[in-house]
Amino acid sequence: MIFVPGKNQYDFEEGQVILIDKPLKWTSFDVVNKVRYLIRNQFGLKKIKVGHAGTLDPLATGLLVICTGKFTKQIETLQASNKEYVGTFMLGATTPSFDRETEVDRTYSTDGITKEKVEEVLRTFEGEQDQVPPIFSAKQIGGQRAYVAARKGHDVELSPSRINIERIWLMEYNMPLVTVGIKCSKGTYIRALARDFGERLGSGAYLHDLRRTASGDFSINDAIEITDFEKIIKNLQPLEKKDVNKMS
Repeated sequence: MIFVPGKNQYDFEEGQVILIDKPLKWTSFDVVNKVRYLIRNQFGLKKIKVGHAGTLDPLATGLLVICTGKFTKQIETLQASNKEYVGTFMLGATTPSFDRETEVDRTYSTDGITKEKVEEVLRTFEGEQDQVPPIFSAKQIGGQRAYVAARKGHDVELSPSRINIERIWLMEYNMPLVTVGIKCSKGTYIRALARDFGERLGSGAYLHDLRRTASGDFSINDAIEITDFEKIIKNLQPLEKKDVNKMS
């Protein structure tokens, strides 16, 4: 059951899918922890299962699919769905993390890059391919997250993953920034895509901004901000047993 603002009661233990528009600089687990705290605090629950179906980086915003109660059993299935993003790439520079988390480490010429060239290179990314994940990622290496080793200055080597980019298209061209729409498979790193895009252009690039707009059948248009969820839940009453029976 999808959480729809405006109802009087919800059964979070039986299960809800809550669509949250993740704020900038929040981790996905920050959102999960906030939702769990709000539910437990409002309804006096000792524990409640809460999880998310697909991580967003702290510097990304957009759709985060949250599952509660028995619906957490569906997380693996929901994670496997295709995702859609709007990403803005900064051309002519790179960073170690492939986004704005780290400082620019190299700059490159953008001479000769045109709108037509950008569109031509974007088309080369459509289809199945191998992608090397960013070293600043949650991938496991030797029992620890890759980003932990990377931040300590250790050499990190990650194996490529098989991904599929169903469609990628140019939305805005405003050099040195280009904004693209991306529909892709689970496990696609848009930061790595920015890195590879810059290389194929014969320059450099990193991810400047990222927003997830869809995950499977769920759309950002149906998501609410975490502050709105907090306001809604604080006005809810515990679900009575007779109401549970009516819903079954």
